[in-house]
Amino acid sequence: MAKENIAPTKSNLIRVKERLVTAEEGYDLLEQKREILVMELMAKVEQVKLLERDLDARIASAYPALKRMLIVVGRERAGRLSRNIRYQFELREKQVSAAGMSLPSLEIKLPEAELKYSPANSFAECDETVLEFFEMLKVCTELAAVRTIAWRLAREVRKTQRRVNALEKMVIPTARETRVYIESSLEERDRDSFFTSKLLKRKAGKE
Repeated sequence: MAKENIAPTKSNLIRVKERLVTAEEGYDLLEQKREILVMELMAKVEQVKLLERDLDARIASAYPALKRMLIVVGRERAGRLSRNIRYQFELREKQVSAAGMSLPSLEIKLPEAELKYSPANSFAECDETVLEFFEMLKVCTELAAVRTIAWRLAREVRKTQRRVNALEKMVIPTARETRVYIESSLEERDRDSFFTSKLLKRKAGKE
């Protein structure tokens, strides 16, 4: 690792030592932050896996209900019924606290499941299908929110890791090399000054 190209003076040595202490403290803090972020990320990843399994189960239940409904009601009649159905969904960004940070996530407010068609045209299969897909939609929205946080945490982990690597592989080694170089240069200069002063004293004594 190359040292800094600076003059080997005592003032520069003090500055390099202070910079090294700051870099080492920063490294320790970033390492702690990285570990916390990784733990939080792993927890979110596990949560995503559970929600994905739940979603798979909901899909496995909802689509067969849809098929049963289409068989009983018929595609044309189901299409007419669906054209009269409108739901309002509220989607907004919200801040979530994770690993000591405020991260943006999603908040989706689902409407209550209602039977929008006439009771005369109502079938149990229609009701079942609506409820099944509402349950599936709830899991989808929760999964989207958790995945958003997981993506943000993963990005923070990568950013923190880059900073840790920069300190570990560049900043700290360079500061240490520079410190050693300056200390060695100052020690050598002190030895030269010591021998020079001794020689001068000997000459002065002989005279």
